[in-house]
Amino acid sequence: MGVIKWLLKFLRKILVFLLVSSVLAVVAYRFVPVPVTPLMVIRCCEQIKNKKQLKMHHSWTPLSNMSPHMPVAVIASEDAHFLEHHGFDTKAIQDAVEYNKTHIHKRGASTISQQTAKNVFLWQDRTWVRKGLEAYFTLLIELFWSKQRIMEVYLNSIEMGDGIYGVEAVAQDHFGKSAKELTRAECALIAVSLPNPIKRSSIAPNSRLRKLQRIIERRMKATPPFPMEENDDVSSKRKNK
Repeated sequence: MGVIKWLLKFLRKILVFLLVSSVLAVVAYRFVPVPVTPLMVIRCCEQIKNKKQLKMHHSWTPLSNMSPHMPVAVIASEDAHFLEHHGFDTKAIQDAVEYNKTHIHKRGASTISQQTAKNVFLWQDRTWVRKGLEAYFTLLIELFWSKQRIMEVYLNSIEMGDGIYGVEAVAQDHFGKSAKELTRAECALIAVSLPNPIKRSSIAPNSRLRKLQRIIERRMKATPPFPMEENDDVSSKRKNK
């Protein structure tokens, strides 16, 4: 019994440590740039394993230094209700469940908040453990971060090409300009590449990607500008949900 009690006490301490450290990490990233993500490390290890040239282009830039079209593009493409939900889009989840019942190619329903939680704190597989941790970190970032901060971290951390992470890096590598200078069309093209930026390259888009780009550009025209600071309109929308 003594060994069992010691083991339970030890496990409790580990659990408390993990909970406290996860909260502290989320709070810290509310204020400081995310220097590296698990996916960046994994991709570098894959490059070394496959004897490829090591490449990790990641250049943090504030949301205010990005094209105003960029957050609008990813909202139009990835998460139409980003400003209204609290991390999870229940309607999108229900729609995905119904769609996946009758289609071979499955549709996901991850919000920008969920993708940010996964990109910054977790790994990429589809196990239930990872999904559970993703939900936990999604709740934390929705609690401690503003929508603007979530968008800023998302656009700086997401994979956007082979060894390319974040909008500043993809703007420089694929378009030869800064993130601030990206046009509406270029932002739409980047957004439609995000589900699989290795195969859907924004530097060499095929006809299908161009078609998706035009669809997102039309959606962007009906999407309001992204608020650069928390305001009463955004706050009241979230409180009323």
